[in-house]
Parts: sequence; structure tokens; C-alpha cells
Amino acid sequence: MTLFRLILIVMIVNILVYTGIVGLNHGWNLAPVFFGDIVAMTWPGQFNTDFMSFLVLSASWTMWRNGFSGVGIGLSVLALFGGIMFLAPYLLFLSFQADGDIREVMLGKTRAQG
Repeated sequence: MTLFRLILIVMIVNILVYTGIVGLNHGWNLAPVFFGDIVAMTWPGQFNTDFMSFLVLSASWTMWRNGFSGVGIGLSVLALFGGIMFLAPYLLFLSFQADGDIREVMLGKTRAQG
């Protein structure tokens, strides 16, 4: 669990620094670039389509883990638009909340116990 948490912390720091540099150098309006690459049917567009699939998967898992509750739906929106900026801190938080029990982290408390 320690290595998992360390990897999450590295991801958090990395994406925050990288995003800050890119945002300062190229502006904060990602949507036209992201979707423009998809529409152009280029390799960057293929990557963005693949990445968007991971975002949908992350959002779906987040909603499911939280029992499709209001909180789960709200967190899934953050997962969809936040990517690893949401998922890594969320998993780090869950790892401490679950006292390192990866079953509970992945499944939620109720499913992990049953």
C-alpha cells in the first residue's frame, strides 16, 4: 500500500506541475484543442478518444462504488472532467479511509464486507 500511495502522490505532483506549465504557456482553454484533434482524425485525436474512454470508465466506477448516490454522481462528474487530478487524490484519500484495505478502496465498504 505504501508503494501505491507513493505512486499516487507522484502522479498528483506531476500532473499539477505539468498542467500548470502547459496552462501558463498555452492558455487554459483545452476543449477546442482536445476535441479539434478528435475531429481531425489524427493520432493525437486517437489518443484523446482513448483517454476520454478512460475518463468515462473512471467516472462510471466512481459512481458505481458510491452506489449511484447523489455524492457518487457528483464525484463521477469530477472524475470525468478531472482525470488523474481527481482520481489520484480520491484513491489516496480512500486508501487512508480504508486503512489500506484495497478491497474496500476498490469496492466500497459495503461490498468489501459482504
